[in-house]
Amino acid sequence: MKAGIHPENFRIVAFKDMSNDDVFLAKSTVETNETIDVDGVDYPLVKLEISRTSHPYYTGKSKLVDTAGRIDKFKNKYAKFKK
Repeated sequence: MKAGIHPENFRIVAFKDMSNDDVFLAKSTVETNETIDVDGVDYPLVKLEISRTSHPYYTGKSKLVDTAGRIDKFKNKYAKFKK
């Protein structure tokens, strides 16, 4: 393994899945200004749209997440082509 290529500034960070409010801790070098209290300890917070607890591949459930109204925008945009 090549020496000196791995970062030394990693720390424990809380990752929060915003679709189901699941929080898990992992080591990371990601920069963030937000924090969250987990079991009485403050950790830097990274917000995720999807994680292993909400992704259909891992859960085995097909779930439609349409947070930005993308499907409605698509249907409205292409409605004029429908006969």
